[in-house]
Order: sequence, then C-alpha cells, then structure tokens
Amino acid sequence: MTGLSRRRRLAAVAVIALAAVTGSACSSSADGPADGGAYLVWDPYPQFTDDSEWVALLKKCGTSAGVSVERTGYDTTDLTNKALLAAQQGNSPDVLIVDNPVISTLAEAGALTTTDDNKLDVSAMEKNLLGAGQSGGKTYGVPIGANTLALYYNKDLLTAAGVDPAAVKDWTSLTAALAKVKAKGKKGITFSAIGTEEGSFQFLPWFWGSGAQLTSLDSPQAVSALTLWTDWLKQGHAPNSVINNTQTTSWQEFATGNYAFAENGTWQLANAEKLGFSYGTIAIPASSGGPAPAPTGGEFVSIPVQKNTGRYETSQNLVACLTNADNLLTTDTTLSYVAPVAAVQERQATTDPKLKVWVEAVRAAKGRTGDDLGTKYPKISEALWTAVQSALSGGKSPQEALTAAQTAATTR
Repeated sequence: MTGLSRRRRLAAVAVIALAAVTGSACSSSADGPADGGAYLVWDPYPQFTDDSEWVALLKKCGTSAGVSVERTGYDTTDLTNKALLAAQQGNSPDVLIVDNPVISTLAEAGALTTTDDNKLDVSAMEKNLLGAGQSGGKTYGVPIGANTLALYYNKDLLTAAGVDPAAVKDWTSLTAALAKVKAKGKKGITFSAIGTEEGSFQFLPWFWGSGAQLTSLDSPQAVSALTLWTDWLKQGHAPNSVINNTQTTSWQEFATGNYAFAENGTWQLANAEKLGFSYGTIAIPASSGGPAPAPTGGEFVSIPVQKNTGRYETSQNLVACLTNADNLLTTDTTLSYVAPVAAVQERQATTDPKLKVWVEAVRAAKGRTGDDLGTKYPKISEALWTAVQSALSGGKSPQEALTAAQTAATTR
C-alpha cells in the first residue's frame, strides 16, 4: 500500500519506535538494497550465529531463489522498532520475521503486504495459528511455528501424594491434586503472574479456559478464573512469589524439586531434560474439562511493502522455501516450536513422543490478537495483568479488580 494515508499511519506508529531507540536510517538506500541480487531478511533470533542451521537454511533458500540473502538478527523489541522506522523511511527488508502480536501493529501501519497481494499459500496452515497474523479480514504472513503453555509435573511428588496426573482433567481435580501434595508437606504449583505481558500470557489459559472473552474482562467466567488463582494463594497451593515471578524464575522454583506442577512453555523442554527428577507434561485443563486454549507464541514470516514491487516474486519464493514441510520440521525442531501444519505436527510427535502433549496444546491454542482484536490487545493485556496483580496481592477482590480492568481497557 502506498500513498498519503499509509505515510500518515506509519508516522503515527513510528512515534513508539522513536521513543524507544535513537536510531538513524537503516543501511539500505530508500530505493532498496543497492545490490539487486541481495535480499534482506530480518529475524528475532540473534542467538543464531552464521554457522547455525537457521542461517544455513536462509542461505539455501536464497540459492534456490537465485539470490543471495543478507540476514540480520535482532532482539524482539529492537526488531519491532526498526521495522516500523524502516517502513516509514521506505527501506524495509524483503522478508521480515516477527513475533505474532507485532503483525497487527505493522499491518495497521500499512507496512506489510497481504497474502492476497504476495500470493503466499497459507491453505495448509492451522487456522487457529494463522489467526494471530490476521487483521481486518486479511492475512499478513505465514506462521513459522508456535510455542505455548502446558503443565510440567514432578512424577516423584505426585506418586508420593497418590496423584495420577492422567486424572487431572479440570479445575476441581487439579485443585484436589494440589491439596494432596500440600498434605504431604510439599508445594503445589508455581507460575508467573508478574505485572507484564508474561503475567497475562500465563493467566490467559485459565481466563479462556473459564469461557471468558477478552472483550469482557469482568464477566462471571473471568472472575472465576482469577478467583481460582487467588484461592490457590490463600490455601497455600501456590507461593506468594508468583506475583513477581517471570517464567524463568517460576521454572527455577520448579527445578528445586519442591513443586508438583509448573505452568511453562515448550522453550523449557531442553531444561526439563536436565532436571534432577522425572517429569511429565499435561495440558492446562479448562474449568469444566478438556484442554484450555493457551496463547500462542512464535513468529510470522511476512513480506513488507516495497517501492519496487518487482521484488515480491523472489521474496515469495524465499518465504515459501522457509515454510515448506521439510524446512519447517528442521526449523521448528531447532526453535523448540510446534509446526503450524498438521502433517508436520504428526511427524514431530512421532519422532519425539514427548511432543504429543505440546501438539495437542497448540491445536487448542489461540492467538492473543485473534478475534480481530489487533492493536487493541496491548491495552487489554495491561488492564488484565494489573487486575491479576491487584487481586493476588489482596488489594482488591477478583470482581473489583476485573471491573476496574474492563473500565481501563475500554476508556484508554
């Protein structure tokens, strides 16, 4: 999209970026890369060096498309800011890989092409994962994979408490299991309820698992979810430290061997293999049974708007290469992600049976910006984590906290 309206949107959104970075113009010229044979790829994986499998895949896809790939990896926040500034200045990369909630921000700014524009085929992608990259009825990229949340459990503690993890199917059976563990002198569950996006991310399975919707933060279902957490603290099933826990520090608590359960993500699988005790995983249960919808993490591969539209065909070839079935399997294994394609998910679960629970969790998951919330989500999330903090600290009842959250989310 070009024109005055797009430039105005970009200018408005770029204020955020300008406040966050003291950036200068990106290295490319306003007319795109100086070398017509070089295509720029930006990703949020600075941990991967030039000798990594990820970079090797990028170069392989470039060779297949008949071009060279110049890749830069940025921290997630830095990447968002740079992408907005580059779009405003007219020198966006050819391929941009960003965290899925960022897609709606870039789309609203007019910085991304749609799959209708760039002819990317998303027909094989799981619809619940694709939803995180959709805004206003249009799709702005292809999911490269997803992570989400589940419950890790300590097999030894549950055995000693007489708890069968397979019998934990809903909130009632989970709370009963926590009570049995506490009766044996151990601790029940740890999670992250910190006053940031991490706190909202961890609360959402319980929120959605109650049947609540993000458009109505103070519904009876939402109140029941927050009451569940506050009751766990009051009853000693969860520690007060959850109020300040990040997902990393709550994992560290679980790693002590004193907790029966921990809510955490696929990214802890490598660390789980290093635990000094046997572990397992189960899906986070919904209030009345079945797996709760957990939020999806993971990135989308997108094609930014270019002045030279002739570049789109090669960019489409690069994205198609990165997201074909064989390459997805390699990439998602490297990233500890679940693939966005059912057939590849099955291959993952067959190769590593421990991934079966995660595949099931991802299939039940939801995008945080889904339901066409788009850029409204950050405001809703902040109101939600503020309510969780207020209720868990005892400052307000769950109902009072969520009533205030609904007001905040709709008046900002």
